Amino acid sequence: MKIILTQEVSGLGAPGDIVEVKDGYGRNYLLPQGFAIAWTKGAEKQVTVIKRARAAREIRDLGHANEVKAQIEGLKVSLKARAGDGGRLFGSVTPAEVVDAVKAAGGPALDRRRLELPGHIKSTGAYPVSIKLHPEVTAKFNLNVIPS
Repeated sequence: MKIILTQEVSGLGAPGDIVEVKDGYGRNYLLPQGFAIAWTKGAEKQVTVIKRARAAREIRDLGHANEVKAQIEGLKVSLKARAGDGGRLFGSVTPAEVVDAVKAAGGPALDRRRLELPGHIKSTGAYPVSIKLHPEVTAKFNLNVIPS
């Protein structure tokens, strides 16, 4: 089955890539989850739009990725969240909230899909967070969740 990826799938490709996968994997997982669309001649024209959007938010090269890594690792990122007694949060911290906290701390705009949280963050404290900036560059920083 020939498909066009709309999101990054590890081990398969990046958005806009046209890949060949087994029928069951494409039909039962990639298409229903929204990770891909079926390949057609008309859909192939959308690949240029997807690749243009990816290029706008992608790190340009390895040197740029190292600059962004140095900038992120120098930040003190804290996130205020509603918490009850004992530091337990009402809900959990989402990747979008972490990206907003990085931006509020003076960091660059990041893609929330490249963020790797250490599981579900459901209480106050310090958590190690990593973000994959480039295939060879991963930045790590500490996220301090404080009660509001």
